[in-house]
Amino acid sequence: MRERMNYLTTLDFDDAWLETLARACPRLGVQRLAVSSPDEITDAVWSQVDVLHTSDVFPRPEQAPRLRWIQLDTSGVEHVMTHPIWASDVDITTLGGIAPVPMAEFTVMSLLALAHHQPVLQAMRRDRRWPSAADRLASLTPLGVDGATVTVLGFGRIGREVARLLEPFGLTIIGVRRLDPDATASSTPRFETGRPHANLPLVEVRAVEELSTVLPRTDFLVVIAPRTPATAGLVGASELAQLKPQSCVVDVSRGGVVDETALLAALRSGQVRYASLDVFDREPLPPDSVWWDEPHTLVTPHVAGLAPRYLEHVLELVATNVTRYEEGRPLLNRADRGAGY
Repeated sequence: MRERMNYLTTLDFDDAWLETLARACPRLGVQRLAVSSPDEITDAVWSQVDVLHTSDVFPRPEQAPRLRWIQLDTSGVEHVMTHPIWASDVDITTLGGIAPVPMAEFTVMSLLALAHHQPVLQAMRRDRRWPSAADRLASLTPLGVDGATVTVLGFGRIGREVARLLEPFGLTIIGVRRLDPDATASSTPRFETGRPHANLPLVEVRAVEELSTVLPRTDFLVVIAPRTPATAGLVGASELAQLKPQSCVVDVSRGGVVDETALLAALRSGQVRYASLDVFDREPLPPDSVWWDEPHTLVTPHVAGLAPRYLEHVLELVATNVTRYEEGRPLLNRADRGAGY
């Protein structure tokens, strides 16, 4: 495909970024309209768009008859699934692959922070309380990491990077993922950043249907699964009850994969000792949320996926996909509408 294509982004990329994209893709007409609603874009403009780069501003299918492909500025697609564009034949690609390295670093940091009692230490600092030697020994001796078992629920690009980073700590790693040989997502070419994963540590990989068989072995549960109809509430009261007593949970997935009510009950009963939560059912987290003051938790404002080289990698992804589209090759990170991610 050699004809000129019109690219519209609703994101506020600066002029230098857009000029670099235009140079990399000479047959791409580049336009920026930084808006928050599709109603801010006229039908005349929508009718000429071939490629849309956006987070959540979508036209009705009849408004954009030339639209061929939407590049999302998100890794998840759950916010698109309720829009009419989801049922169209427009290709949808995600931002997957931009943040595995920083997201895995954040996950490992959170796991180690829980092992070293950071929720308790933060409370002590806030209260200006210096514990006695006996109290330090009794309540602040680190949890065992070397020899412990971490289950990574959602063993894709990020999960594999988590496994690579955890290798030096002597953990047994279990990766839990969809193992559907007919899943189209498994054959979709993916955008990759960071180090190759050819030398991954030995990881036991299990199907998500086997989750209940690995939870009783789990000291640290890391949740990275995407939010789909199949994963909503995947970690609920039953799953938390199957964990080893006094285990820890790190949730960097999407709100709703872990049942917040069940997790709160498990924390207060002592079944779960600590939790690090970067995602919530409702975001921004309301000021009156119980999570702000829950003592055995670390709470962060959905920052695990922030990538220091975001602009560079997004430019690479978009330019690569434009070239692949022009050459008739499959797009990177094409969403699987059947799987929901």
